[in-house]
Amino acid sequence: MRAGRGIAAGALVAVLALSACGRGGDDAPRLMNLSAQGPDEFAILPSKPLEMPPDIAHLPPPTPGGRNLTDQTPLEDAVVALGGRPGAGGTDAALVGHAARHGVEPGVREVLAAEDLEIRRANRPRLLERLVGTNIYPRAYSRQTVEARPELERWRAAGRRTPAAPPPTDAGER
Repeated sequence: MRAGRGIAAGALVAVLALSACGRGGDDAPRLMNLSAQGPDEFAILPSKPLEMPPDIAHLPPPTPGGRNLTDQTPLEDAVVALGGRPGAGGTDAALVGHAARHGVEPGVREVLAAEDLEIRRANRPRLLERLVGTNIYPRAYSRQTVEARPELERWRAAGRRTPAAPPPTDAGER
């Protein structure tokens, strides 16, 4: 009886030891608990709301294969939101100059990719996290997380307007 328990315990230890051996390569999908199955929710863009033209009798001719007014234009929308001209895209020199007014660091994408790889390697899933399939993304990036409520209170204490934030809950808050 004892021999059977010893063999079972040894087999369990061997299975756990083998499961701790991970594959090499990019750990990002596994770190964030992503799988290749299923749709990518971030690839689906909702269309813009429909607009009624001012005069239905004088509609422009259809343009097969051309742009639709309800198509998303995230780059152009960002340019307009930052104070650029609509339709200018990346050629709006004034906007590009304003965005780069404090200088541009060359190779910033490569530097960020290397730093992120270092963070992911330092925060690999532990044995039980691998067995259970726990998402360790919050633990890995916890030092880079900003707590919303204290940050909001910090901005309000500094006298800054926070129009997109919920109104203060306390009469003493701004």
